[in-house]
Amino acid sequence: MSAAVTHPLELWLPALGRFDPTHPLHRWLAQSDRLEAGPQGYLDGLAGYFDSGAAPMPVAALTRELLAGDAGEATWLCADPSWVQPDMTGVRLLACGQMQLRMDEAREFADALRPVFDEAGVRLEISAADHWHLRLPPGLELPDFAASEQALGEDLYQHLPQGAEGRRWRVLINEVQVLLHQHPRNAARSAAGQPPINSVWLWGAGTLPARVRSRFGGVVGDDVLLTALAERAKIWHQPRTPDSVATAREGWLVDLQDLPVADIERDWWPRLQALAQRQTVRISFASGERWLHLPWHRWRFWRGSRR
Repeated sequence: MSAAVTHPLELWLPALGRFDPTHPLHRWLAQSDRLEAGPQGYLDGLAGYFDSGAAPMPVAALTRELLAGDAGEATWLCADPSWVQPDMTGVRLLACGQMQLRMDEAREFADALRPVFDEAGVRLEISAADHWHLRLPPGLELPDFAASEQALGEDLYQHLPQGAEGRRWRVLINEVQVLLHQHPRNAARSAAGQPPINSVWLWGAGTLPARVRSRFGGVVGDDVLLTALAERAKIWHQPRTPDSVATAREGWLVDLQDLPVADIERDWWPRLQALAQRQTVRISFASGERWLHLPWHRWRFWRGSRR
């Protein structure tokens, strides 16, 4: 197998099922060679691209180091601002960590919450407006925390930490929710048509890995954790722009998996086609399906669309 096939450009796309049958992507796949399926989901996908030496991946320490540069040897836990909403069957997690907060709002919420966290023996740090962290004391026994992608849209209580070790965290989350529900800043957000910040999602516990390994020479993407992993792996990172995608090369990862499918077709599709005409591309979906497309595959006119 040629070096071009061994180290293709990796194009990471949303779940295949999100693409309409009429999307031009299906013609592209029909011309490509199907590969063995890969990891499914956001975190498993990143774990397939980067080896942090720990499972589960220590998301909190990695992102804290990127955003504040002081992760050190401490244990960290993400406490991302979230929106939960009751319904007939429970309470659902509707959004997490992407709440379009301003830093002044985040600090006001944090000022109300810090006494509760301090009493619990952990320190709340606002690393960025939408990314909050808890610095944990040494030797603290932790339960399993579910990643936000596992809980989004589902009953919140099915994904809270369980058992005796989880009880203190469930109590803490309840106290946080009470304080946030009463916070005047949420009334202002509601008046502006914005969702409330009425909970935090705890996940991604761990310490900063000594090193991260990756097969890629660089990445293109805007995701905070992806950027943190690239920084720790000491590989090139570029924000996602039309130019950076158009000039991506073999051995790099281009992350589009978080974009709406309509945006990909409208804003990015011509650039992706141009990439595939001049280099080998592995097309990987967040749902696990993978294809390999070589430049000469575009001449496979006899292969019809997958739809």
